[in-house]
Amino acid sequence: MAFNWKTFKTRALTAIIFAAVMLTGLLWNQWSFLILISVIHVGCWLEYFKLFEKIHKTLYHWLTRVGLIVFGFAIVFRFCGDQFQIDGYRLQEKLTIPVSFVGAGMLVLGIFATKKINLKAFGSAALGLLYISMTWGMMAGLYISEIIESNKNHPVPDIVNNVIYNISKPWFIPLIIVCSIWINDTMAYIVGSLIGKRPLSKISPKKTWEGTIGGIILATITTGLIFSNINAGIVRSYHFEFLTTPLYIIAAIAAIFGTFGDLLESKLKRMAGVKDSGSLMPGHGGFLDRFDSLLLAIPAVWVYVNYIL
Repeated sequence: MAFNWKTFKTRALTAIIFAAVMLTGLLWNQWSFLILISVIHVGCWLEYFKLFEKIHKTLYHWLTRVGLIVFGFAIVFRFCGDQFQIDGYRLQEKLTIPVSFVGAGMLVLGIFATKKINLKAFGSAALGLLYISMTWGMMAGLYISEIIESNKNHPVPDIVNNVIYNISKPWFIPLIIVCSIWINDTMAYIVGSLIGKRPLSKISPKKTWEGTIGGIILATITTGLIFSNINAGIVRSYHFEFLTTPLYIIAAIAAIFGTFGDLLESKLKRMAGVKDSGSLMPGHGGFLDRFDSLLLAIPAVWVYVNYIL
């Protein structure tokens, strides 16, 4: 197939803009981070509704849509930690319950305003609270996690003879997840193009076992090396202890579950009979197309960080 320069330039320009917006939101401060995940949260919900309207051949009442999105924000706020506050006004304490009541109220009104309720369609929509809202809430929760490194000014115990890293930047873990998925997608495509022979799944026939395994391995190694060697000079505070090894584990978890997230969204699109979930980015699809991997990777990393590490 002939190489299309026009398509390539469009996709490349869109990808650069997308990366710039993502990195700005992730790295600037906690409010840019919250705004970023809030926009993604709403965008994912809107496309999620469209997919399931096609799957169940129904239409969700606007009150049902807004009610679920608002209730979803209550879930996101529930995960927001101490960093998300203004003059002692903590979003978690002040907004979670009021916003949940508003969302629930709108949802009830939407149910009564619907002439005939499709229980399967309603149940599918409600699952979005777990699939979308809880995921982005967990991302907000990971924003407060910090990693520590041993140094002369702040000695820490030698744990299993491994170097302990001190990374106090709250965006550290979210950035590991995002970078691991980006690298995995790129490497899986390159490896699959070069040596891929065996299809991974009927859901996504272009993916191969060789590309998938190669992408995961290269993403884990590359991401682990990058974040294990971040200049310790940026660190000034110490809050949470990590071995170097967990950085590789986080990268591996993100790559593996990100692959499953991609397959899940591909399955939903196939059920809905659409190629892309939306048209946010020319040549790249919509919100769910861009963030499908994160929707499973984030919860998996969150569980590892909070219950296993």
